[in-house]
Amino acid sequence: MRKQKLVLVGNGMAGVRCIEEIVTLNPEAFEITIFGSESHVNYNRILLSTVLQGDTSLEDITINDRDWYEGKQIKLFTGETVVKIDTVKQVVITDKKQEISYDRLIIATGSVPFLLPIPGSDKKGVTTFRTIEDCQSIMETAKQYKKAAVIGGGLLGLEAARGLLNLGMEVSVVHIGQYLLDRQLDQTAAKMLQAELENQGMKFLFEKQTQEVIGSSRTEGLIFTDGSKLDVDLVVMAAGVRPNVQLAKESGIEINRAILVNDFLQTSIENIYAVGECVEHRGSVYGLVKPLYEQGKALAKHICGIEDQGYRGSVLSTQLKISGIELFSAGQVHEDPSSKSIKLYDEVNRIYKKVVFKDHKIIGVVLFGNTSDRTRLLDMMIKQQDVSDLEKAALLQSSPEAGSSMASMPLSEIVCNCNGVSKGAILEAVQKEGLTTVDQVKKCTKASGSCGGCKPLVTELLAYIKSDACNEIIKKKSMCSCTSLTEDEVVQEMQLLGLTSPQEVIEQLNWNSKNGCSTCRPALEYYLGMIYPEYESEQELQFEDERLNVIVQENGAYTLIPQMYGGITSAEQLRTIAKVAEKYSVKNIAVTSEQRIHLMDVKKDVLSEICADLNMPLSSTYGNRVQNVKTCIGEHVCQCNKQPSLKLAVTLERKLASLKTPYRVKIGVSACMHNGAGSTTKDIGIIGTGLGWEIYVGGSSGRMVRSGQLLAVVPTEAEAAEIIMGLIQYYRESANYLERTWQWLDRLGLIHVREALFDQELRQELLVRLDEELSVRKSILVNSDYQ
Repeated sequence: MRKQKLVLVGNGMAGVRCIEEIVTLNPEAFEITIFGSESHVNYNRILLSTVLQGDTSLEDITINDRDWYEGKQIKLFTGETVVKIDTVKQVVITDKKQEISYDRLIIATGSVPFLLPIPGSDKKGVTTFRTIEDCQSIMETAKQYKKAAVIGGGLLGLEAARGLLNLGMEVSVVHIGQYLLDRQLDQTAAKMLQAELENQGMKFLFEKQTQEVIGSSRTEGLIFTDGSKLDVDLVVMAAGVRPNVQLAKESGIEINRAILVNDFLQTSIENIYAVGECVEHRGSVYGLVKPLYEQGKALAKHICGIEDQGYRGSVLSTQLKISGIELFSAGQVHEDPSSKSIKLYDEVNRIYKKVVFKDHKIIGVVLFGNTSDRTRLLDMMIKQQDVSDLEKAALLQSSPEAGSSMASMPLSEIVCNCNGVSKGAILEAVQKEGLTTVDQVKKCTKASGSCGGCKPLVTELLAYIKSDACNEIIKKKSMCSCTSLTEDEVVQEMQLLGLTSPQEVIEQLNWNSKNGCSTCRPALEYYLGMIYPEYESEQELQFEDERLNVIVQENGAYTLIPQMYGGITSAEQLRTIAKVAEKYSVKNIAVTSEQRIHLMDVKKDVLSEICADLNMPLSSTYGNRVQNVKTCIGEHVCQCNKQPSLKLAVTLERKLASLKTPYRVKIGVSACMHNGAGSTTKDIGIIGTGLGWEIYVGGSSGRMVRSGQLLAVVPTEAEAAEIIMGLIQYYRESANYLERTWQWLDRLGLIHVREALFDQELRQELLVRLDEELSVRKSILVNSDYQ
């Protein structure tokens, strides 16, 4: 099979991160070519400010050296720019007249620094701060000249200014706004930051608009629109960037502020994708590392053919990389009429904390002087957790001991947001690889390897792991004793390699056992059915071919359960059941707590005849499926109208009957708050109220009784049915085999599940996939007239 030709235009962080993901997911699928305008290999542009500040060397910010490209069989052309894309012939043409064809093309041209369009901006001594060459030029200039101005009071400008101070220059920051970082900070935090930087020797000019750069052959000063002047030898323009969309625009690709893409990073032209700072997604253009890496990961999965919900946007957070200053900001930090905030201001210790709320959910955070709570607060904001009034003040109270905060941090909590590295991943790497330094952790896990903002947290976590206080041990849990692969790894390999049977999985993934075991074979059957809806195991086909959806009893006899949707039957159905029971001498007949009639102790030799004479659907009990829906019919504690609840139960059962799930799913529908169907202890429970329908999830009525958690309250039966069917499909797609709903809910979190289902677009996608799978399943049933 011929490898597809994949061309990446741009050798920057976002594009190459996408390539890293692709060669990890499917290393043999593509013949990869990368073009980069700069003469360097892929490096971390975000850490240029730390190079300028003297904390890092240029060599240390290299992400992938040439050996990496060669090892992955990637053709790299540095110092060569793609100048044209022939979208008809699917060919790219470079400034060196080279033509390369592609099957898939990724545009990752990034952004270009904004150079103020003012007289004198082309003079010697005026520079941007974007590339290694810019950094080297600034460092050389600092050896000869002593006065510098940085235009722009944003993150990049302040970090560059700190580097110039470290190089021995006098530095003035020129900012058009009233205070620093006016998008990321409120005025209180900005003034505290300004005071700290002034103590370090930085000077500031606010509400200044530069009119001209003056000087003869090189810069000698700045003139502002108010007539004032500043004498300088070096001007660093850090007033922002703009998406580099020229190539895309000339190629006929649809653009707005940047290249327009959908959730799978597809542009308006087939087989052409875009990722990174040059992209506009759902009206947003991102310039921070975390969202760009998230885009790259989503695009890699799509290109490799792995089903995924795609990229849905990011919650932004920023952290200043200046030694001695702790500053963190995320989300909406400025209050408006619909929001409120809680603040903590410690003037003595120079600590300021602010959390902004809307509808009891965190929408913004500012931390200055102590940022130890940043990960916890950001996680709560991303997951949209509800916070009560009593809990809000406690959010600003730091843990008394650093070690205890590390110990209480969940293993799943993200430490490095840019690269999505959790505490558990770092703990596992340290214990498995014997890591002892932050640099080793960075190389092994990539934590702190992008923006560098999480380095203090990684340092703190490493100290905890190495201390006597740490008793946490990470053990990789394989699917079973037949393989060392985890369940997730097995499923990923099944998708990548297109494996279509349990035996194929066992052979291709080098199982220790030739036939697998009782643990892995059912799991493989389940996952094959999820990946390929048309897949049915031999055992299932046998049952359905013989029309025998039956229960095998301990004594070798069988039990048949005529289908009664919602527990409702009819005189005609009851007469048929009675006649069949008499004809074949079925003596044991029971009405169970699940409101169904069971015909028990049926002999094998009359099964086919009984099924033919009944001529009605039988409830399927094979494997893990959605069980019969229980209702409160027959309960007479109150006189409430039960018809809406019965209608909802019948709708759900007709739709979901026999649907395969990771574990058995029990559903209860109660007409009122008397909860006649025991809905609160079902996997999914519905209770009618005066406001509509309360939907609960994660209950259990087994030995360890567990009450479900309230997922939603909806006004109509139709919306309740939609939420429940979306919930079941989300459970099917994201739960592990044999993982019960309450275990799944504990792992993902109620807020996460709620937000997923309240996303109208995602919910509709789940419902479409559910309908497609049900349609495929019905079309392959041998006895479709009995379903």
